[in-house]
This record gives sequence, structure tokens and C-alpha cells, in this order.
Amino acid sequence: MTVAEQRSPARSLGQRVWIDLASPSHPVFFKAVADGLDRPTVVTAREKTETVSLAEQAGFEFTVRGKDYDNEWLRTAGVPLRTLQLAADTPDADVSLSQRNAMCVLASKVHGIPSIHFTDNDITYYLDTPLVEEGFNYFRAMATAHVVPDAFQLAELTEYGASRDSIHTYDGFKEEVCVADFEPDPDFLDRLPFEEFVVVRPEAIGAAYVDLEPEESLVPQVLDRIVDAGMNVVYLPRRPGDRKHAAPYSTDRVFVPDEPLPGLQLAWHADCTLTGSGTMGREAAAMAKPAVSFFPHTMLSVDQRLVEQDRVFHSRAPDDIVDYLTGLSKGDVQPDLDRARRVRDEVVDITDGVVDEVTR
Repeated sequence: MTVAEQRSPARSLGQRVWIDLASPSHPVFFKAVADGLDRPTVVTAREKTETVSLAEQAGFEFTVRGKDYDNEWLRTAGVPLRTLQLAADTPDADVSLSQRNAMCVLASKVHGIPSIHFTDNDITYYLDTPLVEEGFNYFRAMATAHVVPDAFQLAELTEYGASRDSIHTYDGFKEEVCVADFEPDPDFLDRLPFEEFVVVRPEAIGAAYVDLEPEESLVPQVLDRIVDAGMNVVYLPRRPGDRKHAAPYSTDRVFVPDEPLPGLQLAWHADCTLTGSGTMGREAAAMAKPAVSFFPHTMLSVDQRLVEQDRVFHSRAPDDIVDYLTGLSKGDVQPDLDRARRVRDEVVDITDGVVDEVTR
């Protein structure tokens, strides 16, 4: 029985919830939360990579507000522009929900709408526009309430003005909320040239949080050693320049999909997921599947917690990574979503209580 099914009619108070989807990771997360809350919702979405298409896949009815830009300066200007768009045409709502999203928090504040802010990112990177990023931290901290994993460093909010009483923590990770309702596709492997494989996703070179030159990527060494060890790879380039790393290998050993494949299906069916960033590794770990991170800098606290729990292996040493892969025993790895469902229910319960509290 879900949290929504357990809730008494008296608790479904009918407050109208505004959800703003600003990035590709938001639709799946907020779909799980919205379904659990069982309250009327109104949804806005930003045109940013796959955000709109993923919102459609999640079943949201939404209005597009603003867009992201490839150019660094336009991208920076796009955030205040979209904030003005949201403030000028704010949905009729009693409370807003957003994730690491200063735009929604500010637009809500303009209209006196209480805002609930979700985040798991407690490391601020200033590689592009430090003053702007610093401002975003202050704006996000202005939310009425915050919901974060218990691994999160609360100072990332309190140092920018959030009160400790406004912060609510849960025992788990954002990705566990995202995978709680995942359903494996038994025919998924028909889309691949092999049945046993690992997934490799490069570092996010070019992103504001990665200070790494393209030639410093660990991917060529990792691919070389994985193939030498006799393993198959589904390789997922981030940028066009990443594709060259697969060129030395036959496609029946290193497979680069022509079109995007569902990341959760890949993680579920793979022997291990290796990523130079964090999200895909956390998604695999949320399914109780093996995961490797070769992120090049200080890891988020949530990633550090997963490493401490032996749910993610972290290394920038290719030989150590392959030693970890060859040491995995397939029979000992049983994917499981029970914990993810418990975390999802806890986050929904916390959010439901905060909605009641901030809309009194």
C-alpha cells in the first residue's frame, strides 16, 4: 500500500501544488512525489536537454516556461530571464516544489507562495560565473522549507541564510525516490548486441563542476582495460568529442547506441555501471546494483556516504577499477527496490507534512 493509499481523507486537504521542472532529473523525482502526495498539481517545465520529453514520458500535463542555452553567457542570462517569466505568469498555487532551482523559489516569494526546495548538492563549484552562482545559493536558501538527504552538509544552506528549523532530512538518496516505481523491461536486452555488459559514462567535461581538460579523461584507459579483461561495454558519450574513445574497438565489444537508451534499464541489466559523474552511479546503487565512480574532484556528501556504505566504488586508477569489476560475483548481485520504496514513502510523508505546515 502506498503512502497516498494509507492517508486518510482528512489529510488530503487539497492545497494546490506547483511543481517546476528545470532539469532532466526532475520529472521522474517529482512524479514519484506528486503521485504520493495525491494533491492537485500544476506543472511548469524548462526547455533544457531532455526535460520536456521526460516530463511527457512521466505523464505530466505542463506549460513550458523558458529555456536553457548552450552559450555560457546566454545560459547565465537565461536564469534571471526565466525567473521573470515565472514571476510574471505564476501558476495559481498554494505551495511550490522545486529542486535546486532558484527561479521557482524567487517567483514564489514574489507572490507570497510558500516554497519547498529539494537538493542533494552540497558542494558549490565556481568555474564559470562565481558571483552568479553565489547569488543562486542565497536565493535557493530563501525557500520556506528544504528537504535533503541526511548525508547532506546542512551548512550549504544555513551559511546562505536558511534556518536549521526549515531543513528536513530523510534517510536515503534522491535516486532512491526516482527508482522506487521502476519496472524492468524483460525484452530490453534485445536492443543490445550482447547479454552481459558494463555501462561506461564519461566525465562531464565542460560542465561548471568539472575542472578537467578533454585529454585528461580516464575513459580511454578504462575502456582499454575492460576490453582486455574480456568484458563488453555499452558506452554512453556525453559530448560529440567523447565518441572517439570507442573508435578503436569493434561494435560487438564496445557498443555506442545510435539513440538514447533508458538509463535505469541499462543499470538494472548491467553487471556494473561506471560513471565519471554521479547520477547514474547513484541510480545503480539505489537498485542494489554494483556501481563505480571515477569522478575527478571532491565528491558530494551523498556520494561519499554511498562509498562508505560500499554501495559505490570510487577510484581514478584504471587497474583498481578493473580489479573491482573482475572481483564481482554475479550470483551475489540481486537487484532490489525495497529500500528505494521505503525512502520514497519517507520523502512523500515529509513533504506532505511540510505542505500542511507551510500552508496553514
